Amino acid sequence: MDSHYKSLLKAVTWRITGSLDTFVLSWIVTGQVNLAFSIAFIELFSKIALYWLHERIWLKIKVLE
Repeated sequence: MDSHYKSLLKAVTWRITGSLDTFVLSWIVTGQVNLAFSIAFIELFSKIALYWLHERIWLKIKVLE
């Protein structure tokens, strides 16, 4: 079992990886570095919020228990 620290570190590095992917794809699609950075920056926080909401919803689901 992973420690809390390792789990947190994995979550942070995964989020960074996801945001870098969004940045690169946005840059390729738009051709604009500033716009790509803006999209990746917003996405960083929106994905954290969506993940939190997703987890809260799943805590309320009693299926599969």
